[in-house]
Amino acid sequence: MEACVEVRGLTRRFGDALVLKEVNLTLQTGRVYGIVGNNGSGKTVLMKCICGFLTPTTGTVHVFGKQIGKDVDFPAELGVIIESPGFLVNLTGKKNLEILAEIRKKISKAEIRLAMKKVGLDPDMKKAVGKYSLGMRQRLGIAQAIMEEPKFLVLDEPFNGLDKNGVAEIRKLLLELKAEGRTILLASHNEEDIRILCDEVYEMDGGLLTRLGEGRT
Repeated sequence: MEACVEVRGLTRRFGDALVLKEVNLTLQTGRVYGIVGNNGSGKTVLMKCICGFLTPTTGTVHVFGKQIGKDVDFPAELGVIIESPGFLVNLTGKKNLEILAEIRKKISKAEIRLAMKKVGLDPDMKKAVGKYSLGMRQRLGIAQAIMEEPKFLVLDEPFNGLDKNGVAEIRKLLLELKAEGRTILLASHNEEDIRILCDEVYEMDGGLLTRLGEGRT
């Protein structure tokens, strides 16, 4: 099985604080990986380093064979949701996604409509994002992450704000994406999310990453 991501000896400091401590992680293509851990444990910092949003203090991150920060600034074929998605609140969800799609110019309006439908949003809805519920914003964030059909998804607490039905729908979507051969790294506070979705589970505690074992049962 091909490695999608290789993290080697990764440390990250903020001033005197060592937030990541010699993290090593290999993600194989077509699998779902979960990271559990308390707030402040380093999960989000690790994800930001993998995505190229933060530069490692020491160590390397390779995604699809390219070193982040050296060969490329950001991974190709990446879809990401980290922290609260930022949208233009006076525009509709579809218009927000159309503006974001202009950056790479990889997809058409038809693919944007499809992504919105996949996450349970009506692309023809005229409501501005500022009037969206927290759950609707989260769905829009996931639509943004998947709309260009990336091979690799990094999802930090993707179920935030979703009701029970929303959680079930997005879990089903993620399992469908995995079946299509995509690699998914997700962080969640919900043990059930991890148990249902993940092939392998890791724990982040005080900047140290430990493999807990196999996930789905």
